[in-house]
Amino acid sequence: MPSLFKEGSIMIGGIFPVFNKEMSSTSTFEREPPRVKCAGFDLRAFRWTQVMIFAIEEINKDPTLLPNISLGYRILNSCASPTNTLRAALTLASGPAETEMTSPCTPAISALIAESGSSQSLAVAGTLGPFQVPIVSYFSTCACLSDRAKYPTFFRTIPSDYFQAKALAALVKHFGWQWIGAIQSDNDYGRNGILAFTEEVKKLGICIAFVGTILRTYSMHKILDVVEIIKQSSVKVILAFVPEGDFYPLMKEVVKQNITGIQWIASEAWITAPRPSTPEIYQAFGGALGFVVQKMPIPNLNPFLTGISPYTDPGAAFVRDFWEIMVGCRPFLPGVLAGTEAPNEICTGNETLMDSQDVFFNVTQLRVSYNVYKAVYAIAHALHQLIFCQPAGEKPVKPCLNVSKIQPKEVTYHLQRVHFRNQFGDNVFFDENGDPPASYDIINWQLKNGQVQHVTLGYFASDANGDYKISIQGEKIVWRTGKRVPTSVCSNVCPVGTRKAQIKGKPTCCFDCIPCADGTIANSTGAADCTSCAQEYWSNEGKDECIPKTVEFLTYHEPMGIAITVVSLVGASLSLATMMVFIHYRETPVIKASNSELSCCLLFSLLLCFLCPLTFIGRPTVWTCMLRHTAFGVTFALCISCILGKTIVVVTAFRATFPGNKFAGKFGPAQQRIIVCSCTLIQIVICLLWLKLNPPFPDMVFRYSNKKIVLECNTGSEAAFYTVLGYIGILAIMCLVLAFLTRKLPDNFNEAKFITFSMLIFCAVWITFIPAYVSSPGKFTVAVEIFAILSSAFGLLICIFAPKCYIIFLKPEKNTKKHVMGINVNKKI
Repeated sequence: MPSLFKEGSIMIGGIFPVFNKEMSSTSTFEREPPRVKCAGFDLRAFRWTQVMIFAIEEINKDPTLLPNISLGYRILNSCASPTNTLRAALTLASGPAETEMTSPCTPAISALIAESGSSQSLAVAGTLGPFQVPIVSYFSTCACLSDRAKYPTFFRTIPSDYFQAKALAALVKHFGWQWIGAIQSDNDYGRNGILAFTEEVKKLGICIAFVGTILRTYSMHKILDVVEIIKQSSVKVILAFVPEGDFYPLMKEVVKQNITGIQWIASEAWITAPRPSTPEIYQAFGGALGFVVQKMPIPNLNPFLTGISPYTDPGAAFVRDFWEIMVGCRPFLPGVLAGTEAPNEICTGNETLMDSQDVFFNVTQLRVSYNVYKAVYAIAHALHQLIFCQPAGEKPVKPCLNVSKIQPKEVTYHLQRVHFRNQFGDNVFFDENGDPPASYDIINWQLKNGQVQHVTLGYFASDANGDYKISIQGEKIVWRTGKRVPTSVCSNVCPVGTRKAQIKGKPTCCFDCIPCADGTIANSTGAADCTSCAQEYWSNEGKDECIPKTVEFLTYHEPMGIAITVVSLVGASLSLATMMVFIHYRETPVIKASNSELSCCLLFSLLLCFLCPLTFIGRPTVWTCMLRHTAFGVTFALCISCILGKTIVVVTAFRATFPGNKFAGKFGPAQQRIIVCSCTLIQIVICLLWLKLNPPFPDMVFRYSNKKIVLECNTGSEAAFYTVLGYIGILAIMCLVLAFLTRKLPDNFNEAKFITFSMLIFCAVWITFIPAYVSSPGKFTVAVEIFAILSSAFGLLICIFAPKCYIIFLKPEKNTKKHVMGINVNKKI
């Protein structure tokens, strides 16, 4: 294998993809395996080899680092192929031919700098790991290589894709992109990179619409399939986690088909690669954003690079190919065949690179090259610690270990513990996984003076607390879509008042927006769920705000309240007026016949019954709730007790007509008062117990309507409420039965008939009240109770007192004792 070689007391191996394409050719002989030919000279990779050589020569000149010890190197080409990389690694690890058979199997190199591709590094690390050979990569970023159980001797000077995935996810989140596509290379680098990125963006609620897979060896048919996926997708942002060599064929096809309007996000593998950084590729990929390791200039490197010449060492590998690309002619080297495939003319020998303006010689923005530089120095410091048993830079002492006895596993041990600050102020060390500290620059493709520039716009690094943060100058970004930040969403953000509804079979970023249900709101855009309003609130029409529910109770200002108030006052006025009439005409036969004392008591109780509904109107309070039900119970108990007294009077009068009956004489005014007071007292006791044990209280009722709160008086104890009603009912039934039995009393003015009729009305009203009361919603429950009170009170007032008032005012001639008794006598005759 062609190599760059220099002998030293300690040898360091290097593997670089100087040629980035592997091609197979048919063997001349039938049994000979196909030959492998590398093509596609990579200037960037060739510069990496020169940086390694430069760093080794710089160390050899440093009196403080490995003094009196020379480092040598042997650098091979990997052809960007895992197979060829493994072949190169085994070549480097093989011991020299002159090693004695009895000596230990010591590799020819003490450490290896390899490789750029993650798949290639996996092959090397897996093969050389058992030999304890330390491997330091400068460009392999696959997070899988951080597995110390599998790759205990692998180190790298570039951060793991674990951190790059975090950085890319932070970038996507920073610009609010939620619907993106992804392109991966069909190797460990691409697959693991997209896997790590997917895990990160899922935490942020970002969806990946598709994942296209490409590789440099893919047929054009497969590449066109990926192009078609891009064209058919609605995404406006695509991440390409692909090495430059694998991505370039797809880039050319995208440009060819004029696919524009896509914001590309790049992995570090291609964002600063020179081959795609051309005005032609910029047509479709301009404005690309990506992350790269931080840049660092290396002093004195430019003179070293411009001093490369095929005439200095005619046998040096790769230099002739480099010279032909830079100078444009083939160097004339005695004894070296030119080859038939070279189209360039022979050089004159006077050509020089001193005045070349090629980007190859620009050493002010070195990134991967600086990683190679750090890798060489990390190995040198580990060797120094191993050989001199002290860090470099301290007072030099004699070696504590013979160079010939260095074992690779000892170098690995000291590499894990190496920690130094180089001449650029950069801390160089490895964590427990062999990874360096993560820090990235944010790069933006911009076109300036006809050339594609990689403009640094920010960084991604950890803060003092160890948390990774992104900082970017967004106003300086050149976007593919113009001056504005492109949007990339599967579904637009749901407006306020709506929530997301997942579309079956699609990613979580694809959703419909459904209005919130009644009683729930979404007061922010993009709500995943609607929030229920508190019990006292309801959603407005826009479903973006909870507003207080309408409070409903029977008021004096509404028509129903006004009507009830008027009817109550009219009833109370009629009762009062009737009482005044009875007092004024108390000496007349009609009034005397109806027992004036009980009649006035009854009229007073009816007055209270008519005023009782007024306590049912207005906002319920603790006092009004206790008053309305107890006042209703007591006043009606008093009223029915008076009627019961009058009925008993009628019954005794009826019994007095029988010979020898002395009961009428025993039921005088005192007994009547006892009947009224005792019956009323029982109701008072029931109400007092009710108020003591479980009194009525104001309550908010939500069950009648979602949009309003009904304020009503909760009875507290349903049993107590119906006990009060039941007691009134018992008194009423007793009155009805007694009055019915004496309805045919032989008298011209038979009051039992009117009591019977009034009790029928009273019982009918309250029997119909119970189902109506239970089924009426809201304030209509109160209205039903008031209606029952007023109608029963008017029934008693009209049925019992209207006939007497009729005689007093319209038929005064009948208001005589003779008339009252005489007609009955005539009827007997």
